[in-house]
Amino acid sequence: MAVRITGPGDPGILGARLQPGRRKRRATVSVHSSAADAVDLCVFDRHTGEQRLPLQRSGDRWHAEVSGVRPGTRYGFRVTGPYDPSRGLFCDPGHLLIDPYARAIAVDPLISLLVPEPAPLADPGHARVSWSDTIIYEMHVGGFTRRHPDVPKRLRGTYAGLAHPAAIAHLTRLGVSTVELLPVHARMTEPSVASRGLTNYWGYNTVGFFAPDPRFAATDDPVTEFRQMVGALHNAGLEVILDVVYNHTAEGTPDGPTLSWRGLDNPAYYRLNSHDRRQYWDVTGCGNTLDVRQHVVQDLVLDSLRHWVTVMGVDGFRFDLATVLGRVDGDAFDPESPLLRAIGSDPVLSKTKLIAEPWDLGPDGYRVTGFSAGWAEWNDRYRNSFREFWLGNSGVGELGTRLCGSTDLYRHRTPYTSVNFVTAHDGFALADLVSYSAKHNEANGENNNDGSNDNRSANFGVEGPTDDPSILAVRRRSVRNLLATTILSVGVPMLSHGDELGRTQQGNNNAYCQDNEISWIDWANADDDLLTFVRAVIGVRRSIAAFRPTAFYTGEGDLPDACWFRPDGQRMTSDDWHRPENRTVGMYVRDDTDDTTTGYLFWLHGGDEDVLAHLPTGPYGNSYELLLTTTDHDPEVTDAVLLPARSAVLLRAVAPPTR
Repeated sequence: MAVRITGPGDPGILGARLQPGRRKRRATVSVHSSAADAVDLCVFDRHTGEQRLPLQRSGDRWHAEVSGVRPGTRYGFRVTGPYDPSRGLFCDPGHLLIDPYARAIAVDPLISLLVPEPAPLADPGHARVSWSDTIIYEMHVGGFTRRHPDVPKRLRGTYAGLAHPAAIAHLTRLGVSTVELLPVHARMTEPSVASRGLTNYWGYNTVGFFAPDPRFAATDDPVTEFRQMVGALHNAGLEVILDVVYNHTAEGTPDGPTLSWRGLDNPAYYRLNSHDRRQYWDVTGCGNTLDVRQHVVQDLVLDSLRHWVTVMGVDGFRFDLATVLGRVDGDAFDPESPLLRAIGSDPVLSKTKLIAEPWDLGPDGYRVTGFSAGWAEWNDRYRNSFREFWLGNSGVGELGTRLCGSTDLYRHRTPYTSVNFVTAHDGFALADLVSYSAKHNEANGENNNDGSNDNRSANFGVEGPTDDPSILAVRRRSVRNLLATTILSVGVPMLSHGDELGRTQQGNNNAYCQDNEISWIDWANADDDLLTFVRAVIGVRRSIAAFRPTAFYTGEGDLPDACWFRPDGQRMTSDDWHRPENRTVGMYVRDDTDDTTTGYLFWLHGGDEDVLAHLPTGPYGNSYELLLTTTDHDPEVTDAVLLPARSAVLLRAVAPPTR
């Protein structure tokens, strides 16, 4: 049956939408273009090839109702209009363009697919766990299960693989509350990467903001499979957050591939260079920047976010290079920009978790503390402070505020504005952070010029793998130190997938193009002792409310909710914090339960020599017992505890102090 136009359709409903019921062989089609002189809907059939149908225009919308289509119909748009790069116009009917609102996209070849619109969920996405109880597990859908021995081979690396009971069991036993998925929007590999025989593994190169990435589908229905995955994670008590990329697209620079937005309406979708409209204003480092000042872009982002919440079921978002979303007046950033304000006030989106990566590559792009109330932020100050303390030689100067929710940054907000992390997808895996002093990215094919040189890592005497028992011991302690402080600090802890298992990337700190064993979790060689330790620390955080305060510690009173001790057992003074040679501090927190009070003392020792830490008595406790240690052997606890070089110990007051 040939496809034909049967009416004007609805220009207000963007995208191509199959009609329900008896009209299921019909679809409404609408696409935005202010630059076009004509737009054709192009439909493809294996027998008859391409069929072009001219759309009618209403303002900047081109639209129609068509019949003769079905689920799986391949389609796109061809735009006739001015091709004048000097004015930033790239209309060319020679390019078949993806529907910006396509619900499904095939990648070989790259083309939009017409699929049924699932009904909105009865239980749409929303924040299911309080911020104080949130523990984020940043993960890659493919790499998490690609080598998992208990996931069937046909499901490994897929949405269905992540939904498998064996995969979910690891997450629930670990004790995390929330999985944050690296980008799952349909993406493509950059030509420069493909030319090196590699692929874009992380996915920060979007071609479709509504379509789940088909590379993660075990079936021919990625939409249903994704929804089922989210449902399985929800049934296990886990939230699902998406890492989303609304700052740029896969079209790259003006001489990159014309896939969709550039060919439809380049000046409307992209922010052009004010001095040369042939070029893009690029503050993303990816060749282009979406122009969030434009209503068509604002609508695209908001419609996409709502779709993933109401139809796909996700509970929140981490926004890549989120500063871009607030750049409206020249180079200036405004936390109350139209788009950021709309996201924060939207009746659907405001009920989800919103996390900003608070920087981009533009002028004054570092905006930590710059987002409005209701947004959490990745806190790289936290990451740097603890890397420098545990792996370098810095003093304790910043540790107090970092352990307490970064009060210097967020005192006017909440302790859970700070997302605390020491590793993420971008950078060294934790095992490599303590094993390499420099990056080793040769496998990326860029002569080791890619990736950051500012790693604040340490190898403790040997670059990479070693059999030296003393080096291995300090590396084990260092990994545990970093994990323990991340999990027990006030704020929202975030773990990077596989760090709890000792995952290595062989020194690669920019594995964006490594869809192979460099990036995948090696379950067969998992460090079970480390996993046991991480589960225990998470258990402590979950069971002791003092590590999850509803408000910032005040440090006030005879028995304060938090205070600090020197190794001699005396309270820290202001001068003590500023002595660079001071490498040891004890954090005391008070935990009130009903009518009793219990104290906890968390010792952090970053020095290279053992230190004897004397334990405070009086109102703090009569004696102490060991809860956790990052050392290989439990230290003896009397009126003091021996802290080996670069180690941490958590103690509990045995005789609860009185209030």
